[in-house]
Amino acid sequence: MKKCTKLIATLVVALFFSGSISEAQTEENKKLSDRQKKIIPIAAFTATGNMQKLETALGDGLDAGLTVNEIKEILVHTYAYAGFPRALNGITAYMAVLDKRKEQGITDNIGKQTTPMPAGFDKSAYGHKTRNALVGKDMSKPTGGYPVFTPIIDQFLVEHLFADIFYRDVLNHQERELATISILAAMPGTEAQLKSHLRVSMNVGLSKTQLEDYVAVLRQEAGADTAERAAETFNDLLGIGPPVNQAKSVKVVRNENPVKGSIDYFTGHVTVGSRFSSETPNGYSGGIVNF
Repeated sequence: MKKCTKLIATLVVALFFSGSISEAQTEENKKLSDRQKKIIPIAAFTATGNMQKLETALGDGLDAGLTVNEIKEILVHTYAYAGFPRALNGITAYMAVLDKRKEQGITDNIGKQTTPMPAGFDKSAYGHKTRNALVGKDMSKPTGGYPVFTPIIDQFLVEHLFADIFYRDVLNHQERELATISILAAMPGTEAQLKSHLRVSMNVGLSKTQLEDYVAVLRQEAGADTAERAAETFNDLLGIGPPVNQAKSVKVVRNENPVKGSIDYFTGHVTVGSRFSSETPNGYSGGIVNF
């Protein structure tokens, strides 16, 4: 009887761990939903100011099931990372898209409103708690860096970004971080912040597979430069180098003004037009020679 009891207990434990491992594997392999994917180009194009592509992305987002208020919130969220001008331009474009869809007889789902912040709400306490949870460590008592050098900017981050904005529950933390890393990937020079927010994205539950999806969507929608910036930063976070034979996009600088061909290489009347060169060390250059 004791042997039978031990056997049953062993089987129960084995089944428990098997189920846990299976759930973990399923979670790790989970991909972004269509709704989540549509957040990416909306945020990226708002950040870059590409209104033509943004208008298409806004319509695609609504068609995929994002509510009117969810997209509003993505645009509001954008201002914290790309500034008021980009966010306001995005909101103006969104108003035009909604008007056009209404004229076409399309009724879009308005969605939930944000929960009002109660009177006397302690923004500092909430903001510190939110930031600590996102980054995975206590940052409420800084001892150096920008919070000590310029305390007011840290106060704005805590009380406005992580309280006023993150309190708004139209978007969850995963959706906000997905928007954030899309904004930062679209803006050259913000790789340090992008790396930090990719880490936060994983802290709030976005899997490696989902972040690979994010890079793929950027590549398809926002272009190779933006996707490569995101991919390289993500690989750096994971400690993974790019494959040796991985093809990389190279920025090419063109000069359309023709110049006289050098006598070191040509005789007679020769011009060289459509000159170009790559912005990489030991790069290449060329042009069209006209005799």
